Amino acid sequence: MKVRHEYPRQVEEIDHLIIPVSDGTQLAARMWLPVDADTSPVPAILEYIPYRKRDLTAERDVRHHPYIAGFGYASVRVDLRGSGESDGVLTDEYLQQELDDGVDVINWLAVQPWCSGAVGMIGISWGGFNGLQIAALRPEPLRAIVTICSTDDRYSDDVHYMGGCLLGDNLSWASTMFDQNTHPPDPALVGARWREMWMERLAGSGLWLETWMRRQRRDEYWKHGSVCEDYDAITCPVMAVSGWADGYSNAVFRLMEHLSVPRKGLIGPWSHKYPHEGVPGPAIGFLQEVRRWWDRWLKGTENGIETEPMFRVWMQDSVPPTTSYRRRPGRWIAEESWPSPHMDPLTLRLDQARLAPLAEEVAEQGFTIQSPLSVGLFAGKWCSYQAPPDLPHDQRQEDGGALIFETGVLEEDLEIFGLPEVTLELSSSEPVAMVALRLSDVAPDDKATRVTYGLLNLTHRESHEHPAPLEPGARYGVTVQLNGVAQRFPAGHRLRLSLSTSYWPLAWPSPRPARLTIFTGVSTLELPVRVPRESDAGLRPFEEPEAAPPLGVTLLRPGEESWRVIRDLAADHSRLEVILDTGTTRYNDSDLEISSRAVETYTYVTDEYGSLEGETRWERRFRRGDWDVRTVTRTLLTSDETSFRIRADLDAYEGPSRVFSRSWDTEIPRDLV
Repeated sequence: MKVRHEYPRQVEEIDHLIIPVSDGTQLAARMWLPVDADTSPVPAILEYIPYRKRDLTAERDVRHHPYIAGFGYASVRVDLRGSGESDGVLTDEYLQQELDDGVDVINWLAVQPWCSGAVGMIGISWGGFNGLQIAALRPEPLRAIVTICSTDDRYSDDVHYMGGCLLGDNLSWASTMFDQNTHPPDPALVGARWREMWMERLAGSGLWLETWMRRQRRDEYWKHGSVCEDYDAITCPVMAVSGWADGYSNAVFRLMEHLSVPRKGLIGPWSHKYPHEGVPGPAIGFLQEVRRWWDRWLKGTENGIETEPMFRVWMQDSVPPTTSYRRRPGRWIAEESWPSPHMDPLTLRLDQARLAPLAEEVAEQGFTIQSPLSVGLFAGKWCSYQAPPDLPHDQRQEDGGALIFETGVLEEDLEIFGLPEVTLELSSSEPVAMVALRLSDVAPDDKATRVTYGLLNLTHRESHEHPAPLEPGARYGVTVQLNGVAQRFPAGHRLRLSLSTSYWPLAWPSPRPARLTIFTGVSTLELPVRVPRESDAGLRPFEEPEAAPPLGVTLLRPGEESWRVIRDLAADHSRLEVILDTGTTRYNDSDLEISSRAVETYTYVTDEYGSLEGETRWERRFRRGDWDVRTVTRTLLTSDETSFRIRADLDAYEGPSRVFSRSWDTEIPRDLV
């Protein structure tokens, strides 16, 4: 990445700014501001997240906030209530209090003497979520947003549930926030009251996993903050961004389709990262793109951005399967609108072990499948966070426990762009069952690379709000939408659709093993085929990534990152172990040392559904001189046929002494999950 040192405006940094909100709570902010803004006011750009401006996001923040400020903006990074050095306690994500605070912050920024009165919001993940949600509240100064790796639907397309199936990432994400909420404010900024604030957070933040798992269907809790409930509530321009290795790319399709404001969609090959840091590559000059967006909608500069294609994506070329890529080969394509009138859907019938052309007569037959719990051990994460080795491996490892339907060898290249859809006629041996569908690119050497996939809890076949059990043996028609993708299948390759009844630990299995009968001939796969167009070659090229100079840090202890599948054949015990240890880092400007280590394990014995366990452990340490605090969290999730059980522990240490300890042990009834 190119480091930029010179800017049109000289910038000063205010490393600890206090912003009051309506009830008197004080939120902590960090701001980069042109030095002449008092005499030449500028628009403000807000990033509003709970991840500690002082340290945990500092390396990222100093690369892009000063960059944007240098082009004539006040770039402001605010910690949510209850995080970093902000007052209060954070008790859940996207609460109305959070959104109201965000509106207060926007209104406060707009009336500062250095602000022109125009405000924009930008954020990735949490900051992308609340950007959409606050835009739907329509604060007058908010003129445009950039939302990255976020969703419009908190139930159907977030870390918690997918197709009505409970995601393993629900446990993983809850455990991440379990750790985050234990972090103390920095005494160097808040003074002696740091300990009182810390104890308040430790005692009050709660066990979010329990909150989420008590809501297993799409109720009012999940509708809150889901802007898909009323797209027309958003009246400012929206740029929506994601990556094919991210978990949130589907939302970009829906936002492009349903919003009525000026909008741009961008999906690259990236994981859950800003595109100028994008991995898998190629990364792009995203900060330049963002600057053009702000110039147009916050300064009124006529730069033509609104005349460019609405939706631009990376058409991925075929690659061998592996768990991480430095770069995905491919090319940029674009559509003027979405849905695009240029698509030419291709429908294939499911036949015995093959995918047949729709025009071909295919006999109706019933094929049964009851997958082993091992199907899913090579699936990777629901979302590739920060691009560790968490992408799906060779699908031949999984396909022995699945029904396989495959095309013949392609005689010419085939490109798809959109959301493939599978329509199934099926019956189940159990009242609660799930189906997992994977679309793979099979090379001439038989290696199978997963291209996209979809899940459906079959009790949610008609509604996520009002699920209904299956009648064993009865026949149903269901539709499963696979995740959106842009992919080229080369001539000489084959397409494979794989169907399984479990996908552990990406999704928590049904209460009991279910045997599905799939009826071929009447079951189909629909592919959104896009014929290559000459206009794609004429797209304006992205610039190379650039950013402001990096933060000064010193690595004191190297980290460890691993993803291991361990099979004990003698005991018939299987274990997926994920380690993310970031080592120990000193932030040179604040002389603060931070250590972090997270370990996730997912285990089962044979095909005993009652043996399933997901366990997460986090340890975090903050140290400066004599100040030394450490927190340890552990969460264990198990289940039987009727309920889930959560056991969790939180311990906090000041020096060698444990100063706080709490444990949870709770059962939650299964609700057709």
